[in-house]
Amino acid sequence: MESLLYGLALLACPVGMGAMMWMMMRGQRTGSGTLKGPDQVAELRSEIDLLKAERAAQRAKGGL
Repeated sequence: MESLLYGLALLACPVGMGAMMWMMMRGQRTGSGTLKGPDQVAELRSEIDLLKAERAAQRAKGGL
């Protein structure tokens, strides 16, 4: 009986880690509302352009 408890305790960590990994991978596939592919690239490029324009405006005012 005691060796059975030790065996269960020994397996608890790897089984728990496997379950957590499975749940995390499953959560990524459901699509949490983030953009993928070309849409994401376009959004990031527009954000970069906006940040560049803000930085240029700050430099024109004598800021940074």
